[in-house]
Amino acid sequence: MTIIRIENLTRSYQMGSTTLNALDNVSLTFATGEFSGLIGPSGSGKTTLLNIIGSLDLPTSGSAEVLGKKIETLTPRQAAALRNYEIGFIFQTFNLLPVYTIYENIEFPLLLQKQLKPPQRRAMVKQALEWVGLADRAASLPKQLSGGQCQRVAIARAIVKKPRLVLADEPTANLDAQNSANIMEIMLRLNQELNTTFIFSTHDEKVIRHLRRKIKLADGRVVGGESI
Repeated sequence: MTIIRIENLTRSYQMGSTTLNALDNVSLTFATGEFSGLIGPSGSGKTTLLNIIGSLDLPTSGSAEVLGKKIETLTPRQAAALRNYEIGFIFQTFNLLPVYTIYENIEFPLLLQKQLKPPQRRAMVKQALEWVGLADRAASLPKQLSGGQCQRVAIARAIVKKPRLVLADEPTANLDAQNSANIMEIMLRLNQELNTTFIFSTHDEKVIRHLRRKIKLADGRVVGGESI
């Protein structure tokens, strides 16, 4: 089942009198349960595309339909609802709230949904902590964890609401080889167990070797790809 359809998508930025195309007439589709990556050097457009898929940015022209919603037609409130209920985000800098415990960081996306009652939230956070092997660190603060552990918290926060789609922007950039391997194994397992679609933005070989589909970008265009 196709859950993302990108058609003739362009994202332009005006720099004085010059127009720069971060994305240039990109067309792609993604199916449920994919474990895919947008691959390319810095400036190739991969993060811009990920941001549009995640409704954090808008196309200049063309269309991005994500989970049945056309990103370019959504109001800010509708875009926020799409992110709150259907999409999880993982970033290279973790983006954890430093004054909150690990439990509270993971619970935060559930609070945004508002309709979940405390017992439901507790059960969901507990399960997410178990998924990433941090059940014993729920009361810790981010500063008390290693970089690898912080990224596992970020994964738990992204997956706690069981989203249909997870977008990961350079998720292993700040990690060593062993921690990177551990992180990728966790995400592969969640992809298989929950059938969640994962899309990465990366130029890190530690991520690329795990991908089942690779989409190569250069200068804002799709220039190649392969599926395994």
